[in-house]
Amino acid sequence: MSHRVFIDGQAGTTGLEIHTRLAQRSDIELLEVNIERRKDPVARAELLNAADLVILCLPDEAAVEAVSLIKNPEVRVLDASTAYRIDEGWVYGLPELTPGQRSAVSQARRVSNPGCYPTGFLLALRPLVDAGVIAREAEVCVHALSGYSGGGRALVDKYRARELEGISAIHAPRPYALGLRHKHLPEMRQYAGLDHAPLFAPMVGHYYKGMLVHIPLPPGLLQRRLDARAMTELLAERYAEEACVHVVRPDGSAALDGGFLDPEQCNDTNRVELMVFGEGEQLLLVARLDNLGKGAGGAAIQNMNLMLGVDELAGVAV
Repeated sequence: MSHRVFIDGQAGTTGLEIHTRLAQRSDIELLEVNIERRKDPVARAELLNAADLVILCLPDEAAVEAVSLIKNPEVRVLDASTAYRIDEGWVYGLPELTPGQRSAVSQARRVSNPGCYPTGFLLALRPLVDAGVIAREAEVCVHALSGYSGGGRALVDKYRARELEGISAIHAPRPYALGLRHKHLPEMRQYAGLDHAPLFAPMVGHYYKGMLVHIPLPPGLLQRRLDARAMTELLAERYAEEACVHVVRPDGSAALDGGFLDPEQCNDTNRVELMVFGEGEQLLLVARLDNLGKGAGGAAIQNMNLMLGVDELAGVAV
């Protein structure tokens, strides 16, 4: 039995990633607008209501519009935008977040795919909040680095154009969202269980994909003192049964390349690597992932599999 899936917005970075993966699967029938009707809004509405599951890879306003066009109550929706990530009527699509989250995704009619930065941040921090190591009222800082694909098609085109100009045109890593109002902050606060949004400082590197999320843990932030080994063991116990979350040994050396931490090491997988660095009282919690894999398209396929009742890891590499 095949499941009918319509990707609304398949020309974008995430949509292309998902389409490429699903096109190789015999259990998925991809619905696509006939080329003669590709600009016909009626044809789009027909597919939105004919699919078993719709994946929205659209800007927020367009995603809201697409949802309004779905009149068939049997259609399940997976939205990759930020439009519904903290909406009470939608389930947050991070199966590893809590023990009951996977079941909630499986049963939901409406699921919101997580953001890339929040995926690394939440999987790293939420176990510490749940264990009482970090208080809900804590003021948390986050530093992160992503490849330029995280900025979507327009940013990809700009960076690739500079690459054609030669090595002298390559950008150094560039911080952004310096107004401290990044669109991912609401979900980061809500699903981490924090009273306050973290201070979030992301930057973009001149490479296509791959992400690092760093959370400094100074002694004043911790309610309960843990060294790197104990914190690693806490994370390892939490994710012992999770195929997509790998906890690196306490000193983190297995994740390093000549002393450096490569942001591209999890590329083309649905894997998130968690590691704890530091000695004594100062610790650094790090998550590494593919921002187009577990941070976007890979997560969407994992959530889609759960919603359709098939093997959760079908079509994703761990």
